[in-house]
Amino acid sequence: MNIKGKPNHKLYIQLLRQMSPEEKLQKVFALSDFSRQLFMHGLRQRFPHLPEEDFRKLFLGRLEKCHNRNY
Repeated sequence: MNIKGKPNHKLYIQLLRQMSPEEKLQKVFALSDFSRQLFMHGLRQRFPHLPEEDFRKLFLGRLEKCHNRNY
């Protein structure tokens, strides 16, 4: 059961349909970058003690686990 309504969903879909392919691609890149930064921020909060190089290895390892191997 979905308690939360989606009052702006139709407007959002309409705006997406009005976007050019280039604008849609830019939006995809922006959302992808935002997701990556959010994931990195969450990891940094969980592992604040790690040196930068170890943190980078952890981050890349976690990303590898998320990769969809079906493609």
